[in-house]
Amino acid sequence: MSEALARLTIECLGRRGEGISRGERGLVFVPYALAGETVLAEIEGERGRLVEIESPSPDRIDPYCPHFSVCGGCAVQALAPEAYARWKQDLVSVALRRAGIDAEVAPLVDAHGEGRRRATFHIRADASGRPVVGFMQARAHAIVAIAACPLLAPALAKAIATVGALATALGAGAKPLDALVTATESGLDIDLRGHGPLDPRQRQSLVRIGRDRDLARLSNHGEIVLVQREPLLAMGRASVVPPPGTFLQATAAGEERLAAEVCAALSGAGRIADLFAGIGTFALRLAAEARVHAVDCDAAALAALAKATHFPEAKPVTVETRDLFRRPLAREELDRFDGVVLDPPRAGAELQARALAASAVPLVVAVSCSAQSFARDAAILCAGGYEIGMVVPIDQFRHAPHVEIVATLRRPARKLRATRKLLG
Repeated sequence: MSEALARLTIECLGRRGEGISRGERGLVFVPYALAGETVLAEIEGERGRLVEIESPSPDRIDPYCPHFSVCGGCAVQALAPEAYARWKQDLVSVALRRAGIDAEVAPLVDAHGEGRRRATFHIRADASGRPVVGFMQARAHAIVAIAACPLLAPALAKAIATVGALATALGAGAKPLDALVTATESGLDIDLRGHGPLDPRQRQSLVRIGRDRDLARLSNHGEIVLVQREPLLAMGRASVVPPPGTFLQATAAGEERLAAEVCAALSGAGRIADLFAGIGTFALRLAAEARVHAVDCDAAALAALAKATHFPEAKPVTVETRDLFRRPLAREELDRFDGVVLDPPRAGAELQARALAASAVPLVVAVSCSAQSFARDAAILCAGGYEIGMVVPIDQFRHAPHVEIVATLRRPARKLRATRKLLG
């Protein structure tokens, strides 16, 4: 056996879905190996490349996608469903323990539904100059050409061929091109990124393809090229026309479950702040029962949210364009709310969490896509007197090392009275 080739025993799965071995050389991370397996791997530093599985895990199953282990989208497709659910639940449990939080973590909620309704496809030219459409290769910058992805919703079935046609029309060459595709209720919404400004010939070609392929909307770097129908997204009783390429929960089932948890927790609250509100995933649903103040740094997203608030029986919704990373809502601003939704990007919202910890807000519903930043921010809130309830992990990124989280943090009545007395 060469020095680069080693026999390893895999102890557990890491938070990126790689098998972890602990030995004389320290920790070694082996993608696609599973806990309990004995494997042969080529070692380079702390990274291992799986060569052979000598003793497979009883939880190992056959992956169903031919691109698995080449495409970088899936990390743990060979793990049986029950073991997979435990692993994702443990990602949250371990992060909470490391942050010093004692909280119960619910079993993983499967929110894959029909599949991913949005995806970013990468387009690069091959040696002959023809466009190749696909996803990024695992741990590399190359593109894995794909004709279909089993994780995508049926509404995205024609997306790859359509993106290929658009790229061909643009003469895909040296410039990397990306296509952000969203399946809306009125058809596909595609925003192209990376090409730069279009000349008249290119614009005409894109318009022709968009019409032939019956796209709802087509844009280039956010600039509208074609609208045949407004791309609509239902959010509770409201219908939203999202800005091109805007953030959206990956699956419809995931959005519905997150929103159900948030709305149930805030039932009875009269005045709610939705922080990092985006296009209104929570604000528009909450507005059916409460007054909502929606805050985000994305003015276009807030404009779409505000336009969608005019549905029957909607309570008043106000919007505020504000960078909550640089200028979080202060204690004086927060204290007028009965509840707060805190749904930041992956980095979390440490400064906003600190302001909430100093406030008299009785109820915070925290939503996150990162176990690590969620645990850090929750620890700040708990140190400020909040008590955390059941933490619910929600899986809308099947086979990927990502997990959505929602949890309710309350100030007990005695602590709330004491906080309000202290704050005057």
